[in-house]
Amino acid sequence: MEFIFEIIFQFLGEMLLQLTFECLAELGMHSLGDTFKRPRNSVLSTIGFILWGAIAGGISLLILPHSAISNPDYRLANLILTPTIAGLIMMLIGRKRSKKGATIVALDRFGYAFLFALSMAVARFIWAK
Repeated sequence: MEFIFEIIFQFLGEMLLQLTFECLAELGMHSLGDTFKRPRNSVLSTIGFILWGAIAGGISLLILPHSAISNPDYRLANLILTPTIAGLIMMLIGRKRSKKGATIVALDRFGYAFLFALSMAVARFIWAK
């Protein structure tokens, strides 16, 4: 039973780290909301969110250089599970904001949030100790 709790806490730690960085990035996007009124090029936006996610992954490595997940197989599973969950949570936040009439940014959409979290997870997977 202790083993199961250890696995759950490892995944929750990584997920919390990625969601924290994603929420901070979204907060930054909302503070710049009016500067992005013109239509965006979706290809450039996608590349930009991948780069921002990789940068966030690098910054997170400065703060927490060790992965919360020690098992290599679980770290590999984390590459899919955590970005998917982070994308879904950010999408739900975006829907809630939309219903309230608030401004929605790209990170409020599943695809962009998933790519941001995935590139952050890949950076952490490659370089975390």
